[in-house]
Amino acid sequence: MTKRGWSLFLAMCLIWGLPYLFIRIAVDHVSPAGLVFLRTALASLVLLPLALVRGEVAPVLARWRPLVLFAVIEIMVPWVLLGHAEQRISSSLAGLLVAAVPLFGALAFLVTSHAERFTAAQTGGLALGFAGVACLVGLDIGHIDVLAVVEMLGVALCYATGPIILARWFADVSGLGVMACALTLTAVVYSPFGVVDPPTGLPAKAWLSVVVLALVCTALAFVVFLELIKIAGPTRSTIITYVNPAVAITLGVLLLDERLTTGMLVGFPLILVGCVIAAGGRPAAVASTEPAAECAVVADPDPA
Repeated sequence: MTKRGWSLFLAMCLIWGLPYLFIRIAVDHVSPAGLVFLRTALASLVLLPLALVRGEVAPVLARWRPLVLFAVIEIMVPWVLLGHAEQRISSSLAGLLVAAVPLFGALAFLVTSHAERFTAAQTGGLALGFAGVACLVGLDIGHIDVLAVVEMLGVALCYATGPIILARWFADVSGLGVMACALTLTAVVYSPFGVVDPPTGLPAKAWLSVVVLALVCTALAFVVFLELIKIAGPTRSTIITYVNPAVAITLGVLLLDERLTTGMLVGFPLILVGCVIAAGGRPAAVASTEPAAECAVVADPDPA
């Protein structure tokens, strides 16, 4: 990979490790639903004009039913669950639980029309990964909110389902167009929360968090990731999935004084190794065509 490719790769590892930190800060001052509105509204102001200029919106809108389904599963539901969960658990734990996405993705792949039989090693990888999730939660059960953990696993399940929708209905259209339309639709649906609970009197750190989430972790991230795919290809690009949780832990511990627990130290390596083995040595969410792959990976880390 070229120096430019490595620069983009490192940038994405950082950018998609950031959301958990800034969501944790923002939800202390903004409701989870209000944060979803602010984030999607600002991001759509950047991505939608770009997609319109490139003529990538009309083909997506022609498939409005799967677009609505994708927006609900990929953004509307998981982002509000994530914000609600991070009101009660650390950003580090949230980032680690989202690391289970490739495991759910591997399981979801079994029920698609392209399902393949798992090898014994891949099955063992799934078991190892879910054992890691169990350790992550079980070893620290006295220090965490169980409902928040359930919400985070719901987030992971949603993020694993999104790529399946993309691969089935949007494999031949632009990933930028799909995300621009989905973000805009989400902003419209959540706009009442911006009216009922307007963001007034927010401290500077809350506004900074919202802006970073919208413009850096969503809008800029997608543009940079598309460029990375052009250079490194969709498969190698998705390796960032395995780096993001480590970034989330580091930022949480250093900037928010979050505790590095026994569950994290034991669970994260198991999840990481399990994901790699279950995916057969490569990230599990990569779709069979490049446009779908572009979207599929956005569905995982930024998800946050």
